[in-house]
Amino acid sequence: MAGTMSSGGGRRAPISGINVTPMVDVMLVLLVIMMVSAQYIVSQSLKVELPKAASSTDSVSSVAAVTLTKDGKTYYNQKPVSEGELVDHLRGAIAGNKDLNLIVTADKEVQHGNVVHVIDLAKLEGIVKFAINVEIAN
Repeated sequence: MAGTMSSGGGRRAPISGINVTPMVDVMLVLLVIMMVSAQYIVSQSLKVELPKAASSTDSVSSVAAVTLTKDGKTYYNQKPVSEGELVDHLRGAIAGNKDLNLIVTADKEVQHGNVVHVIDLAKLEGIVKFAINVEIAN
């Protein structure tokens, strides 16, 4: 039976303890599912073929991200923008957060001058922390 016998004879005391082991098991499974699906969602962003690097520094928390594709399009936080709109977005981002990190992601087919131009635009707006997104070579 589900109850326990008390010392008074045939009366059963109600179950007063909760077994949390099954709940912990379920929570761990949900955590693993969330971690795996989060990695899949992040990897399904814009398709850019990154240049390879032998080493890189630790990843930084990105507040703003600029992506340059090989077909000449520019994206700010995964939304297509023109150069003027990019400047406006960068100006607004640095006004809201003086400690802004800018991540520049460019396809390996993009000319180096285009990447430098984006960095120059950001510097003119007062952004001083940059990171260039690369794929680590295996």
